[in-house]
Amino acid sequence: MRKTIDALEASGELLRVKREVDPLFELAAVTKAVQNGSNETVLFESVKGSRFPVATNIYNNRQRLCRFVGTGPDDFCPRWNDLHEQTPGRLGIETKIIDRPADLVDVNISDLPLVTYHERDAGPYFTSALFLAKHPDTGIENLSFHRAMYVSDDELRIRLGSTHDLFSIQAVAEEKGDYLDAVMLIGVEPSLFLAGGARMPRDWSELAFASAINGAPIERYRALSSDLLIPASTEIVIEGRIQPEERRSEGPFGEFMGHYVEIGDNHVFEVLHTYTRPSPIFHSLLCGSNEDVSLLEARTAAKTYRHLLNIVPGVIDVSCAPSVVNTTIKIKQLYEGHAREVLMAAFDADEDYNKVCAVVDEDVNIFDFNEVLWAFATRGRADKRTVIIPDRPGFYRDEHKDHWGRLGLDATYPYGRAGEFQRNSVPNESDIDLADYL
Repeated sequence: MRKTIDALEASGELLRVKREVDPLFELAAVTKAVQNGSNETVLFESVKGSRFPVATNIYNNRQRLCRFVGTGPDDFCPRWNDLHEQTPGRLGIETKIIDRPADLVDVNISDLPLVTYHERDAGPYFTSALFLAKHPDTGIENLSFHRAMYVSDDELRIRLGSTHDLFSIQAVAEEKGDYLDAVMLIGVEPSLFLAGGARMPRDWSELAFASAINGAPIERYRALSSDLLIPASTEIVIEGRIQPEERRSEGPFGEFMGHYVEIGDNHVFEVLHTYTRPSPIFHSLLCGSNEDVSLLEARTAAKTYRHLLNIVPGVIDVSCAPSVVNTTIKIKQLYEGHAREVLMAAFDADEDYNKVCAVVDEDVNIFDFNEVLWAFATRGRADKRTVIIPDRPGFYRDEHKDHWGRLGLDATYPYGRAGEFQRNSVPNESDIDLADYL
């Protein structure tokens, strides 16, 4: 992560905040203001109550994610799926075990920046932490993101969604009456962060996906309290275990969809050791922000893209911006009814998302939802090009069925009439530099 921050500063993509900021709301407010403006990465050099600087907005847009996986801005989906295909081949060679570094520094959790993000949050939360755990029976490792509410130096409370792998892994340990050893990794290198957001088959390891991104094994050392292996580049490590048959109140918390998840009885993480690299940088992630949803959008788009390629022809690219639950597919029309066929296939691509799907032609920017709605509004009849799938289950955490149902929008021009819908353009407009004129 340090190399990433240095590279961003060298390219003019980093803002430094030297003024002291309060981790109670102020840090999040400044983060949001930057994201709504220049959208650069921010390094807070002085955070009240902690001696550690805080970096945020590192994974702030799709273009940067493309750079992290080594591809151009229009090729994220193919590259992501290529890495997905490489992952099985990395199993068993994804790790290089090294000696435990001698310069690690023991700290308490209360020494870390304890950031409270939203008005109704129950308290400080760790939002960027990757949880590393191992299946008790198969030994397969898992990386995944879960929010963690600070209670004390010895206890955090975490939410494990019922569709998440860590939920299933913990359930296996709990059935045996055992604790589940786990480690929280804060401030990881980009390959690990991206791998933590990947959706892998349960007999694959996200560590192998990270190794595929790097093209090399991940250097790791042994944990103090378990047989888990810690990625050596991690800035801050919290070792612990998830208690069996123990649930305590957690929340409310402002989640990624832009509203609060209310108080629930959730899992308890017992803290055993907390330590850092020398002079660590803490990674803060504002839930629901650009940084939070960019990876989720890109990953869901890649999954949908892979699904569609196996079912229908003519698919060019997929975007899930700007809200994750909406999906836009760009196609080259090949026959009448092609767009509707793509829509029906897209509804089956993801069990949680793809709530609102749109299909557009090659000339539409799928990352600009204004263009998508323009295409739907101008290229045909709304009543004939809308598909509603009633009572289709949606997002897993949806006891009131608010995410049930699907909406499809055919925003393509009528097949065979491309000439009538050619977009107007001004010659040489992309070559104009206003500084030459104003």
